[in-house]
Amino acid sequence: MAGKPVKIPGPDHPITVVPQGGRVVVTVAGRVLADTRRALTLAEASYPPVQYIPREDVDMSQLSRTNHASYCPYKGDAAYYSIPAGGPRAENAVWTYESPYDSVAPIAGHLAFYPDRVDQIEVTD
Repeated sequence: MAGKPVKIPGPDHPITVVPQGGRVVVTVAGRVLADTRRALTLAEASYPPVQYIPREDVDMSQLSRTNHASYCPYKGDAAYYSIPAGGPRAENAVWTYESPYDSVAPIAGHLAFYPDRVDQIEVTD
C-alpha cells in the first residue's frame, strides 16, 4: 500500500458500521446469491448505505473472481467478483475488502453487491 493515501473517518467524512438487524436476500437471474440475518450496514458520508454480507452466507459457487481492483483511502483495497448468471450487467457486481483498514475492520470477510448489477437486494425486518 505504499504511496496510497490513508484517511481516517471523521466529521467531514463519517463512516459507521452497524449490524443490519433484519434479513438481507440478494437475487440475480432468479437465483438467491445471498441470504443472511448477519449483514452489516456501512453508512459513509452522503453515499447510500451498503449491506455487507458475511462470506459464509453467500453462494460463492455463483461468483467468479475477477482481476478488477479499486482503492478507497478510508477502507483500503477492494477485490471484485462477477456473477456469470447475470450476464454482462453483473460483471464486477460484487466487491470485498479482504484486509480493510482498522476504522472499518468489521467488514472483513464480507461481500457487498452493486444494486444496479443484481436483480434485487431485499432488506426486511
